[in-house]
Amino acid sequence: MSYLNVKVEDYVAVVSIHQPPANALSSYVLKELSSLMDEFEANKEVRVIVINGEGRFFSAGADIKEFVSVPNGEEFSKLAANGQELFERIETFSKPVIASIHGAALGGGLELAMSCHVRLVTENAKLGLPELQLGLIPGFAGSQRLPKYVGEAKALEMLLTSEPISGAEAAKYGLANHAFAEESLLDETMKLAKKFAAKSPISVSAAIDLINASKTLPYHDRVKKEAGYFGTVFESADAKEGISAFLEKRQPQFKGK
Repeated sequence: MSYLNVKVEDYVAVVSIHQPPANALSSYVLKELSSLMDEFEANKEVRVIVINGEGRFFSAGADIKEFVSVPNGEEFSKLAANGQELFERIETFSKPVIASIHGAALGGGLELAMSCHVRLVTENAKLGLPELQLGLIPGFAGSQRLPKYVGEAKALEMLLTSEPISGAEAAKYGLANHAFAEESLLDETMKLAKKFAAKSPISVSAAIDLINASKTLPYHDRVKKEAGYFGTVFESADAKEGISAFLEKRQPQFKGK
């Protein structure tokens, strides 16, 4: 791949955005990421995906140079819809996706990070949606995901000022799960990813689907859905292995069956 470097080890795939100098999310980067998600979905050697950026940034946003080649608003809306479709797929992906953020995650970069299931950041990283500074608005569902994490008032403040918050502030507001010192980010990211990878892929997939069910289903339907999963997961070989390992006081070895 031209814009994404991939390394798979211990069931964890690390995807590094390589688009110097700012890891802009061009249409080519997004197409490669979409193709990778296809590969990861079928690859049983991948249980967790980590997305980070090479160089100084996670991603400083969309490729603004591409915008001038878009002929009209209708095509601009199609561009947004394509990005939204990819990021929705990431958010509902059956395997955990972790954004490991250093430097900056701005505009489309933050929208990508918010579509991931977990965000880990450096304390001094910068996270924001500065599109209004250009006379634009977020196009990859950033206006909808940001309030979910920081609340409507803070989200509107961030949008209308175009000012980013630090990684430490992001963790405080709930936009990031944890903030670490710069030199600790990669180790802490891999530590968490390996914890996820040690779980049964069957129960992990069910848990992700249940968490996302709140987007479309009322409470009682979600509870019913959980009960259904409880039965089907219980019948898996992984569940039998997990119960046996607990009774035998050993670590379970899940196979995804």
